[in-house]
Amino acid sequence: MTTATDVSALSFEQALKELEGIVARLEQGSVPLEESISIYERGDALRKHCDGLLKAAEAKVEKIRIAGDGSAAGVEPLDRE
Repeated sequence: MTTATDVSALSFEQALKELEGIVARLEQGSVPLEESISIYERGDALRKHCDGLLKAAEAKVEKIRIAGDGSAAGVEPLDRE
């Protein structure tokens, strides 16, 4: 397992895979309490990292606007709130 300081170096896929492994271990209930706390904290750091990567990706996604004649008329953010 990598250290907490290098969570930011993980790709989304790597962080998600590790997070899934942590959830599976915690759900089994066979992990000692001290280790449970440690891996829970690691899981929380991984969750925050994944959330940040997803938000960054969403900010880059754009929707193509279509003009009346069917041609592309530009782009706008995917979700306009």
